[in-house]
Amino acid sequence: MADRKLPFTKMHGLGNDFVVIDDFIPATPGPVIDAQLAKRLCFRRLGVGADQLLWLKKPSDANADLRMDVLNSDGSSAEMCGNGIRAVGLYLKKYSKLQGPRYRVDTAAGVKTIELKADGMVQVDMGAPKLGKQWKSGEVLRVGSRQYVFHEVSMGNPHAVIFVPDAQAVDLEKDGPVIESNSRFPGRTNVEFVQIVSETQIRARIWERGAGATLACGTGACASAVAALGLGKAKGKVRVVLLGGELEIEWAQGRPVLMTGPAAEVYRGEFNL
Repeated sequence: MADRKLPFTKMHGLGNDFVVIDDFIPATPGPVIDAQLAKRLCFRRLGVGADQLLWLKKPSDANADLRMDVLNSDGSSAEMCGNGIRAVGLYLKKYSKLQGPRYRVDTAAGVKTIELKADGMVQVDMGAPKLGKQWKSGEVLRVGSRQYVFHEVSMGNPHAVIFVPDAQAVDLEKDGPVIESNSRFPGRTNVEFVQIVSETQIRARIWERGAGATLACGTGACASAVAALGLGKAKGKVRVVLLGGELEIEWAQGRPVLMTGPAAEVYRGEFNL
């Protein structure tokens, strides 16, 4: 196995970076990607380095063009990756024979539709969010001596959205992992600390389940905007400002969430197995 090489493409969406493994386009499949191999590939000192690994395969849904499985840098699986699916849209445009500009991607959170815009942006129909039973009033969560009110939103993966006066003042590295692993969330959760800047702009700092602090999180931006819109703290198209850049999120009650933003390829290479 030591002589085998695994082709990969390094990509990112607003600095949220990915190792893309393609078992969709090649004639012969590569090795099975398990938790240990995902951790090796994502490890920044001895591997390629990434927040998540995106594994592209033949779809299991007849209505989809391909399948995207997501593995976090700690080897755990994620149902969906918003920045990652935009990167996959760009990948398909560059390297597949599929006719664009729209692609349907099968994920563990259902089939999502990607549309590549003329201005280079990528829009994703993320589907309708699922809101927790107490999502409007919020639930109280104690972290040491601090008390947070969170709003539960699912974008196919779980999110705890917390509104704060100043997102930059939050000790993300300290409170993020504690909330992620709180017993209230049996399968762990993504955590968003959200600051309302204006009716059409919010700022979010995000602790991703299984990956930690990242420069951007697409599903986290969607969950943050949904909570802000649903609670009347924002209106219209919402600009979500993240450390790595901005995403535009559209949503109305009973409608799917539309996420628009950039994606980029960094380089291609081979990993020594």
